[in-house]
This record gives sequence, C-alpha cells and structure tokens, in this order.
Amino acid sequence: MRVALVGVFAMMAAGGVRPQDNVAPGGDARVQAALAAIDKTEPATIAAQMRLCEVPAPPFGERARAMVVRDMLQAAGLKHVRLDREGNVIGERPGRSPRPNVVLAAHLDTVFPEGTDVKVTRNGAVLRGPGIGDNCRGLAVLAAVAGALDAAAVETDGSLTFVATVGEEGRGDLRGAKALVAETLKGRIDYFVALDGSGSSITNVGVGSRRYRIAFRGAGGHSYSNFGRASPVNALGRAISLIADIQVPGSPRTTFNVGRIGGGTAVNAIPEEAWMEVDLRSVDKAALAQLDRSVQQIVKQAVSTENARWKQNDAVTVTIEPVGDRPGGRTDESARIVQAALAASKTVGFAARLVENSTDANVPMQLGIPAISIGAGGTGTDAHSLAETFVTTNSARGTARALLLMVSLSRR
Repeated sequence: MRVALVGVFAMMAAGGVRPQDNVAPGGDARVQAALAAIDKTEPATIAAQMRLCEVPAPPFGERARAMVVRDMLQAAGLKHVRLDREGNVIGERPGRSPRPNVVLAAHLDTVFPEGTDVKVTRNGAVLRGPGIGDNCRGLAVLAAVAGALDAAAVETDGSLTFVATVGEEGRGDLRGAKALVAETLKGRIDYFVALDGSGSSITNVGVGSRRYRIAFRGAGGHSYSNFGRASPVNALGRAISLIADIQVPGSPRTTFNVGRIGGGTAVNAIPEEAWMEVDLRSVDKAALAQLDRSVQQIVKQAVSTENARWKQNDAVTVTIEPVGDRPGGRTDESARIVQAALAASKTVGFAARLVENSTDANVPMQLGIPAISIGAGGTGTDAHSLAETFVTTNSARGTARALLLMVSLSRR
C-alpha cells in the first residue's frame, strides 16, 4: 500500500518541525502538488525501475542505459539534456537564479559483467534482479523527481541539475563523478546529493579506498621436470596469508579484501603468472596510507621468501598496478545539507541515520563541496549479487524525500 504524501506538511507540524525552516516554503501548493504527483505515479516509477534494470550497464558499458535515461529526463521536462565527454547524462532545471545550483545524481553502472542475465521478476511487492536496487532505483527516482517538479510547475530560487553518472562501481573508480566535478560542472556545484541504492540512510562520511592488481611472474615450467623453480602462485599464496593476518584498527574503521585471484596454465605446470586484486578502505586518510604501506611491504616479503625458498636463478618478480583511488571525505553533521536531509526524512516518516559509505559523493566531499548520499526508498537486500531484491512497500517516500531536499537546498 502506497503512503499518501500530500499531507506531509501536516506531519511536519505534528512533529514540531516548521516547513519554512528546513524543507520548503510552508503551504506551498505547488510543492504539495508535486508530492501528490509522486504518490500517484509511483507505480510508473517502479515500472521504469524494472525497465532500466533490463538494459545492461556493465562496467565501462553504460551507454545503452544512458540513452534510456536521457530520454526519460527529456520527457520529464529538463532542459539542455546531453551526454558529456565521459558519458554522464546531464539535464538542467533552471531556477529564478543560476545559484545555488543543486546537483542530484544517480549512477548508471552495475558491478555485473557483460552477458549477465538482467531479467527482472516480480512477486507482489518484491522485485528481483541484478542491480534492481543499486542503482536502478536511484535512476528511476532521479527521473521521477524531475517529472513531479515539472508536473506541478514548481519554481525554485536556485537551479537544479540532474545527472546520471558512469563509472561509480568497482574499477570505474568514480570516473563519472570525477569528470563532473573537475570538468563538466567545474565551479558550478553548490550542493551535491547522490541517490544510491534503496532505504532511508544518509551518507555524510565518504570511505576512501585504494585498489591494486598485483601480478607475480616467473619462468614457469613442467611441474616435475622443472620442480624447484620459484612459483608465482606460491608467492601469491604467501602474500594472501600475510595480508589475512594484518591487524587493522576498529576505529577509525579500516578494512582490506582480496577480491579476485587468477593465473596458471594447467595442473601439471608451474605457472608463469598469478595475480590478485586487493581493496583497501578506511574513513581515515592516515589509516588508509598505513594499511597501503603494510600491503606493499607484504608483497615484497612474499616474493623474497619464495625466491629464497628455492634458490634458483629463475626468480619471481612482481608488479603492483593501481586500479582505483577513491578519495575519502566528510560533510559535517551540522552542515545545512545534512540537516535538510534529516528534516526531509522526518517529514516523510523516515527514521534516517547517518552512515559511512563509498559513493559518487566522495568526490565533491573531498573538495569541500557540501555533499551527501541518500537511499532512494523502499528496502533492498543482497546488493551486488544476482539475487538482489527490492521491496516496493512505501517506496514513494524515497522519491518524496529527494524532492523536498532539492527544493530546500535551492533556497537562497
């Protein structure tokens, strides 16, 4: 059952929150009409979410989905809808003034490789499909907010920019957000809100990460005839074992993960190459740097130990290739953007909490631009898996919160 949103201003008053303080001008009939439009069109928003999810958007292959989102943003009444050089989709909704300019963004890409079955199934309120919550929900809400503002002819003091970004996941390394901030909208972002995944949380701390592809190489050979040669797989195994024993602080939270490994030719061949991909994260820049140094030292130690063990001339070597560097950042809890998000959450009935995460908002955060990431409503499970689900119960609240937040932040 959908939650009625037309009475949110009454809900605010009941909760002791004055609309004019935090969300939108009190009694603004057009904003209330936009909320009514969100409630009415939520079935269409869910249908769009499913449709988007069935358009593949693998890493570095987002263009087909970008074209669909471009058409949706044009249909929602946005101006100057286009793709930038990185592949981000951008649409504008001019206000009475160019500034403040508030950006609402949602990422296009998924973690799933090309060829993944992206069919979405529905059983009542439960949608199931890879990427259905992260981030097809965010994309659908992006278009729904623009459409509701247009349908109600809402006027804002400042301007709104709607963006669907490429490269948020994995080895995409936030390339869309980086291009947006450094080039496409350089110097023209006053507030940045990322719609990422389902739920009601508010991310005001961006978790930094460094990612590496570490490749061990050797002469290889026959497992019997050439026994005694140093092995890249042995060196890899030594390194993984040592990494697993790293002691990291619980606070600031710091983590590591060996996410992928590979290599070798046959069961009866000493490998010529073995590799792993490593993800290092922390909310603290110094802690992340220390973890990075530890892993680098471990890799060198593993190679040295493997070569010393066999003492032959065919030594193992290693290369460490950076494949991701996500900046960390923080938007203070007292900042206007955070307080406005908390107020909008209360308005629509969300018991929102502040969390740490790694999203497109990391990029503007690191540069001191007020930025957060918010869930797009509903509830989700098993993100980044083929069994990902999204439950549509009261999902319109996520769209309503995003709209109220945009209106609030656009006020001078």
